[in-house]
Amino acid sequence: MTREEKKAEIEALLFMATEPIKVQEIKESTAAEAKEVREYLAELEEEYAVPERGIELAEFNDGYIFQTKAKYQETIKEHHKPEQDNKLSQAALETLAIVAYKQPITRTEIENIRGVNVERVLNTLQKRGLVTDEGRKDTVGNPIIYGTTDKFLEYMGLESLEELPPAKEFDRSQLSEEELPDEEEEQEDSE
Repeated sequence: MTREEKKAEIEALLFMATEPIKVQEIKESTAAEAKEVREYLAELEEEYAVPERGIELAEFNDGYIFQTKAKYQETIKEHHKPEQDNKLSQAALETLAIVAYKQPITRTEIENIRGVNVERVLNTLQKRGLVTDEGRKDTVGNPIIYGTTDKFLEYMGLESLEELPPAKEFDRSQLSEEELPDEEEEQEDSE
């Protein structure tokens, strides 16, 4: 196989991907060496970075995927209606932020921070692939611990968790009564 054919093979693999693919996975799928894969990825990234292209090669947490360039997002939205609304409720965003900054974290720890039950919200975030079960905590009851996924990074437009802005620490006692969410509203938001 020629050099251009190997690069085309990697391009085809990335084109069909629904989630970012890591260099090691590309290496295993194509029988190319890791150094070669990185060279081909750099070339593809440069080729798709030109203004004449509507897509680009993006990197998320050491994984690569083709995505629509930001300037064409509105055009795509006009013609492509996703099966589910990608917007998250306020309760889901708050829970997702807690998981992102405190991971690995248990459901009870999240509930202690938010002050409400988050079971349904966590289920929704897991179904959307933004949060994952990362095993069990070595403590009484061995509760499940949660963390974010590569899809979370993609959703937020981040390459890695290090790009998260600094978290401001607070607890519910520091909020005024007007700022505290109504528990009935939170239950509605989580549905």
